[in-house]
Amino acid sequence: MASTEVETIDTGWVREPADAPSARFGWHGVARKSIAIASFVTALILLAMLKGNHEGHVEDIYLIIIAVFLIGYTVYSMIPRKGVWKR
Repeated sequence: MASTEVETIDTGWVREPADAPSARFGWHGVARKSIAIASFVTALILLAMLKGNHEGHVEDIYLIIIAVFLIGYTVYSMIPRKGVWKR
């Protein structure tokens, strides 16, 4: 039967996480620009849904609130902060 233990690979990095052996191939982080572009495009699509064949404005309120939240959070996350580790 095969062993379930993970063998340790010495890559020369002192702080390499044991559960992420792919870290030895390079840092794998978050694509911030791609996420920002995707959220802006999503907000524009939500605002484009305002034009439609619905008569009530309850849907419009929800679309606007979600689009404003997306744009606001994206702009907030793009502001550089001093003394904070990059997430």
